[in-house]
Formats: sequence, C-alpha cells, structure tokens
Amino acid sequence: MSVERIQQHFRDSAAVKLEALESLSMPIAAAVDTMFGALANGNRILACGNGGSAADAQHFAAELIGRFERERPGLPAIALSTDTSVLTAIANDYSFEQIYSKQVWALGQPGDVLLAISTSGNSANVLAAIEAAHEREMIVVALTGKGGGRMQDVLSDTDIHICVPSDRTARIQEVHLLTIHCLCDGIDAMLLGED
Repeated sequence: MSVERIQQHFRDSAAVKLEALESLSMPIAAAVDTMFGALANGNRILACGNGGSAADAQHFAAELIGRFERERPGLPAIALSTDTSVLTAIANDYSFEQIYSKQVWALGQPGDVLLAISTSGNSANVLAAIEAAHEREMIVVALTGKGGGRMQDVLSDTDIHICVPSDRTARIQEVHLLTIHCLCDGIDAMLLGED
C-alpha cells in the first residue's frame, strides 16, 4: 500500500470533520443537554446500531458506565447489541428487525433517551427501535450520514438528528466516534464542571 493512499485517508477524514464542525456543533450540544437532563432525572440512555454502529453503541455505554476522561460515578447506559441470548431469541422467534424494538419496549421508560446509530439512516431494526422509543415516550438522538436516509422521516420534532455530511461509511463512522466523545465530554462537563 502506498504512503500517499494512507495520507489521503487522513486528509479525507480531516476534511469531513472540519466540514461537520459547523453543521454538527449545535445538534451535538442539544444532544448533550438532552442526555444530561435525562440522566439528572434518574433516566438512562439506551443505544443501538449494527456492525460498526453496534460497536459505537457499546463504546458509548462503556464510557458512561465506566468513565470517559475523569473519575465520576457510573451513569446508566445500555448497549442493546450486547446480549447474544436476547438478540438471537428475538431474531429467531420474531425477526431480526425487532431485535432492538423489543428491548426498547422492555427496558425503556418515559424520559429515557435512545441513541440510534445508522450510517445510512436506513437500518430497519434501528428504525423500529425509534418507533418503539416514541411509543415509550423517549427522546431519540440519531447519528446518521448519507443525508439521513429513512431515519430523518421517522424522527419527531423533539428528537435530535446528527447527520454527518458524507456518503462514505468510513468517514461517517469516524465522525460518529468523535461525536460520541463530544457527548461523553459534554455530559461530564455538565456533571463535574469544565476543567
């Protein structure tokens, strides 16, 4: 592999992040406020996605339950992609499309937040989770790219859509990870004060 090809990945990633800086700062700040408000009221955050987005959901939950960069008590977050028995039972007995919505129905409470991650915005099981979250009176924070896909059509006015301005999955995932770190840092800053 050529060094130039590797360097181009870095340049492309930096360019998308700089473009996203302007368009995503306000919705990320709104998401921090929403998530902190939920946590401060004794609610929790459920997170879901597929593939790399499932890994991002797990990463987010781990940062809240453990810690991000500063010591603090654990915060209640659940990655819905982690219990293989639940996932395979629902997929087998019902359908793969319901693996997250059934969990949202069972675990979600009014005032909780669903972090719904889909690079395309078209993941059927994440869309179903959003519908379940609305029925459970939860707020949705959606992380997407590629124009938001079908997800932008199912979000309500009280939901927050963070749509990365890119069509490349790798670049979208890189900005999603940065967004997750911004969310965790913002929650910590509201809880512990800015350092």
